[in-house]
Amino acid sequence: MSSLTSVTAFASPSLSSCDSVAVFGCGVLGTSLCKQILSCPDFQNKSVTAITKTTTNHEKILSNFENCDNFNVVTMDSIKGKEKFDSVVFCAPPSGFEDYPGAVREVAESLWSGPENGRFVFTSSGGIYGPGNGDIVDETSPLPESSKASPRSMRLIQAEEVVKEKNGAVLRLAGLYTLERGAHNFWLEKSDGNVKGSKDGIINLLHYDDAAGSCLAALTTENDIQGKTYLISDSNPTTRYGICESALKSKRYADKTMPSFGESDAGGKGKIYNGKYSNKQLGFVPRYESFDEFMEANK
Repeated sequence: MSSLTSVTAFASPSLSSCDSVAVFGCGVLGTSLCKQILSCPDFQNKSVTAITKTTTNHEKILSNFENCDNFNVVTMDSIKGKEKFDSVVFCAPPSGFEDYPGAVREVAESLWSGPENGRFVFTSSGGIYGPGNGDIVDETSPLPESSKASPRSMRLIQAEEVVKEKNGAVLRLAGLYTLERGAHNFWLEKSDGNVKGSKDGIINLLHYDDAAGSCLAALTTENDIQGKTYLISDSNPTTRYGICESALKSKRYADKTMPSFGESDAGGKGKIYNGKYSNKQLGFVPRYESFDEFMEANK
């Protein structure tokens, strides 16, 4: 699908030329990103502001940044119309918004000072490519027609169109995980021991810290990223069975048992992400090369 309008050319300054960065959505991904920005040599003595919908988690967020004078957390309502930022990263998921594309537009228009000053980065999902049947996808692969896309995918696709209209960059992320979060945790700890889909279904993964690292790479690369789309994964796709097999190697899940899997995948057996171009353009190298390597390190 094409963007709504053509992209106007700007210099697309990198993080080193910015004085301020806002991270909209400060959950696991946003918190990791804020930490990485604040520890980045290109961003010493500059300000980072985390922006949330409510104050509910502010105390928890701030506990991660004790004695950090250039970090602040505010709500959207408290800052909208009062301050704009050189660069903005939107990493809040669709689930919290009735009008997700509208929320992305509001953040871009009310919080970002524009592409002549910095960058707008939006975290999307590789899931918008559809189920797949073992095929390889990259940044240029077509997206499903609206009649075939899921409601969640359509919200993401429409949000991506807004981002490109505003000269921002889209990062389509693989399935995110930490030791305690992700498909493995649900299948091994929270489900009834039965996994929908076959054991051979292909899954592409990315650690939350690496997802944040790709956002930082988008902010710091000298390459022009405006209006462009990138596909981010650890470049080591696995399977549902492989995810569980790897997780069982860790101390956290050592006492769990392998679940049962379905006989087939009605929607397709998955896709293989090829993000080599994205990695090169962003200068991004994942810290965790594979899900299996991460679990091996947590024995």
